[in-house]
Amino acid sequence: MTTPPQGPAARPLLSVVTSCYNEEENVRALYEAVRDVMAKYPAYRYEHIFIDNASRDGTRRILRDICAADCNVKAIFNARNFGAVRSGMHVLMQAHGAAVLALACDFQDPPALLGEFITKWEQGAKLVLAVKTSSSEHSLFYAIRGWYYRLLGRISEAPPVMQATGFGMYDRAVIEHLRRINDPYPFFRGLLSEVGYEPVLVPFHQPRRRRGISSQNFYSLYDQAFLGITSHSKVPLRLATMLGFVLGVLSVLAGLGYLVAKLLFWNSFSLGVAPILVGFFFLTSVQLFFIGIVGEYVGTIWTHVRDIPHVFELERINFE
Repeated sequence: MTTPPQGPAARPLLSVVTSCYNEEENVRALYEAVRDVMAKYPAYRYEHIFIDNASRDGTRRILRDICAADCNVKAIFNARNFGAVRSGMHVLMQAHGAAVLALACDFQDPPALLGEFITKWEQGAKLVLAVKTSSSEHSLFYAIRGWYYRLLGRISEAPPVMQATGFGMYDRAVIEHLRRINDPYPFFRGLLSEVGYEPVLVPFHQPRRRRGISSQNFYSLYDQAFLGITSHSKVPLRLATMLGFVLGVLSVLAGLGYLVAKLLFWNSFSLGVAPILVGFFFLTSVQLFFIGIVGEYVGTIWTHVRDIPHVFELERINFE
């Protein structure tokens, strides 16, 4: 069990990190909710780091006001929108507390659970993850996410935690391991499995966004889904090789079958155009599908070879 040192100067620091984009309707309410939770733990100092991904609404103005009134709050303003993956990883790397608590700005990650995370961490857990047991989102979307996690769990070398979103608490040891990996475009949940710490799971019901509209769209969800596959599994590439071999054998057998049929029924057997067209389009579609799979892996390699920073910052506030 972790026992906090005594005395105000010896109080350990806990870092809370939040990414936001066009969250003017939620950002102040989230700051107040986190502040109220952390006030229940006077044995710790805390910092709340917001990273803004070039919001186009009043989010930055509100963050400036909050930072001016409360020195526990820090803000990072990105030079442009670098996406949720890169921005979220960057803010984790800027936290220097004894442990880091991460939650989203839209209240789909309930701030009330932060206290339970801290309790688990004090009991010795290095990694505490919230997992969705139910959700207020559409049942079809929730089911699709479940299917995806089951698929990724079967093909991944280090299966991620089912229905974990990144909402949780990470000990300094976990953060330092992630820092050494230095992945420029990480699938965060997969990296946690790679690090290898046994997570303590906290089940929760995921509510709807409190206010505003989510910035997530089909492309961003598709990008993160394929990122998880290409970053943590070679199965699709192996499948392409095996399927190509199987289809090649079947093509040879089909060709031999047609040859035998033609020799036996020379005058009555007609091949026709339909089988040729069907076979052609089937094999073409299979080839295009696996070329796309290979392209996803090549794109992942290209991202790693570039090795550029997660984000470029425009401004920092309260980082003395």
